[in-house]
Amino acid sequence: MADIARRPGLRHLRSAPTAHIRHHRNGRLAHDGPGLSFWFRPLSAALSEVPVDDRELAVAFHARTADFQDVTVQAAVTYRVSDPARAAERVDFSVDPDTGAWRAAPLEQLSTLLTESAQQHALDVLARTPLAAALADGVAAVRERIVAGLAAEPRLPATGIEVVAVRVVAIRPEPEVERALRTPARERIQQDADRATYERRAVAVERERAIAENELASRIELARQEERLVEQRGTNARREAEEKAAADAVRTDAEAARTVALARAEAESARVLGEARAAAQRSWLDAHTSADPATLHALAATRLAENVPRIESLTLSPDVLTGLLARLGHGERTGAGPGGEPS
Repeated sequence: MADIARRPGLRHLRSAPTAHIRHHRNGRLAHDGPGLSFWFRPLSAALSEVPVDDRELAVAFHARTADFQDVTVQAAVTYRVSDPARAAERVDFSVDPDTGAWRAAPLEQLSTLLTESAQQHALDVLARTPLAAALADGVAAVRERIVAGLAAEPRLPATGIEVVAVRVVAIRPEPEVERALRTPARERIQQDADRATYERRAVAVERERAIAENELASRIELARQEERLVEQRGTNARREAEEKAAADAVRTDAEAARTVALARAEAESARVLGEARAAAQRSWLDAHTSADPATLHALAATRLAENVPRIESLTLSPDVLTGLLARLGHGERTGAGPGGEPS
């Protein structure tokens, strides 16, 4: 919208670079161009403001496919006014000289023209296209048909409008139909997911079975090794017991032989010693038998003296000595047996 400053009897207009201004004074063109700034008298001026920038027009409408299914088409049309003078002649772009606002709704009129033209060509192509094809390839087909139809539309260049670009955003069926169309794909996806789950479970079960078999084989091998270990331990213990028994037998035989030998040696020694003692005793007896009684008495006294305790001093009175000698003599007479040996 143009910026208009008010003065008594005068007005000053300043427009944007994207707005084309046409100023007629008393029926003749005084100013014509974009981005103008000038003074004018409101009573004798007729002003038009035509936007020359690119405009985006969102288009949404319903259509019916070849199999009688309703779809919604969402598109966008980019257009511009390429001939402002022609557009100002065909469409009312006049502005109020006091406020700068449009007196009518020119952009709505252009939007209606573009929307109806685009809708007409889209309906024509969708009416001969089944729903499945329209959903799969309809976007490109509808866009190409709209571009071709708008380019061939004679009213657009006559109005000074140029279509810059056309975009078809989406073609959507009704929610129930869309859910019905999604069901087979979802079922296939679910089947693939179930198949993958079953295969994963089968692989997991197979792996678990292999692991269980490996564990069982390991346990069996461990049991076999333990059995061999027990057998080896028993063999070793039996061998050790046999070796120990053999060693004990050898040791027992050696001790028995040594004991027998020792007993024989002791018996032989005792025999020899007994014979020696017997010989010495006989010799002693023979010596005493042939000895003088006085000598025997002296030997007896000597033997007695050897066995009595040590006496440091001894006092003998004549009475004691006389009685002792008398007793000694009496003992020798009564104690001598046949052959002179004591009894």
